[in-house]
Amino acid sequence: MLDMELIRKDREAVATALAKRLDPAEVTRSLDEIQRLDQERRALITEIDAERQRRKAEARAYALALRAGEEPQVVAPDAERRQLADLESQLDEVQARLRDAMSELPNLPSDDVVAGGKEANRVVKTFGEPPVIEKVRDHVELSRALGLVDYERGVKLGGSGFWIYTGIGARLEWALLNYFVDQHIRAGYEFLLPPHLLLDSAGFAAGQFPKFYDDVYHLDSASAPRGQFLLPTSETAILGAYQDEILETPKLPLKAFAYTPCYRRESAGSHSDERGTVRGHQFNKVEIFQFTLPEQADAALEEMLAHAESLVEGLGLHYQRTLLSAGDASASMKKTLDIEVWMPSTGKYKEVSSVSWAGDYQARRAAIRYREPGGKQTRFVHTLNGSALATSRLFPAILEQYQQADGSVLVPKVLQERLGTDRLTPLR
Repeated sequence: MLDMELIRKDREAVATALAKRLDPAEVTRSLDEIQRLDQERRALITEIDAERQRRKAEARAYALALRAGEEPQVVAPDAERRQLADLESQLDEVQARLRDAMSELPNLPSDDVVAGGKEANRVVKTFGEPPVIEKVRDHVELSRALGLVDYERGVKLGGSGFWIYTGIGARLEWALLNYFVDQHIRAGYEFLLPPHLLLDSAGFAAGQFPKFYDDVYHLDSASAPRGQFLLPTSETAILGAYQDEILETPKLPLKAFAYTPCYRRESAGSHSDERGTVRGHQFNKVEIFQFTLPEQADAALEEMLAHAESLVEGLGLHYQRTLLSAGDASASMKKTLDIEVWMPSTGKYKEVSSVSWAGDYQARRAAIRYREPGGKQTRFVHTLNGSALATSRLFPAILEQYQQADGSVLVPKVLQERLGTDRLTPLR
């Protein structure tokens, strides 16, 4: 969440930044309510502190009177005790309301992130050229012809939005994952295999809750009284693993990555550019993550972008890098750049990685801090995350960009040894 002190000191700057994402009138209402609750909270704290000091003074006077052999006055009768308890109860309620109001605010976009939606996104880099294909077939047709994906049995098992990788298709999926794992380890990231079921606190820390609470699969309250859900991305797990910790400054940046399936309630795609494995309720993804000092964040963002792009370039795929506008980026992120691969069948680019910088927004929610060597004060770390990469979209891109006139599909060189072949051929 945002820094309350920043809202107090420079409300205008906060409002201007939030207006890139929200209606200005909504921003005004939200900040008015937050500042009203903040003032009420501070007034209650002052009143409670004064009452406690008064009672301490009375207690000291009572003790002195006893030692002097005098008749002491009765300290803190029941009515005064109830008054202090009422004030503390009011403070708890106000603090909870303030926390809820603060948690609803999105992050402040970076200065170079513009307002608007998808129409305001800006392409900042392009790699390679679209392949020239005389007669383009889409990835669904190719998957079926090559025996790579069984869509019908996937629906039989899980319903709409599920599929089964089969035979060489399953091996291709696994080869991609292993390729990513090897490259991340070489780049100095620690490999994690986290739980797929997370506590609700992890969803709040990542900024996904409360706004996107209904977008994930939750266990019922009877079987999970503390609240548990299936993770929508391993970003949530990596961040949540370090909640309430003070990280060792010399070890920053801390670099980790995780492989997990991702589970999302979002509707499976029915449009031509979201068919097959492009959008579904379960897909595989490898996620990279960094915890950094504030001054390390810019370099970390560039390093993560270059690393994710090197994976796509290693596969020989044509792609573009796009700087997202404030309205198209995740509400938790200050800045997001998408890596989008070319899909010949639709003539469009499809995102396979989002590399994002959250500033200290997530760290505040998760209470993840660092302490300078020899210092007493702690500060919040900065967090960055990136898909590296989502296989369910790379898989179709490989099929479409590498398709041949005879119906076969060439295998990218970096995967040939893992698959034991340089070409996928149609079933006979």
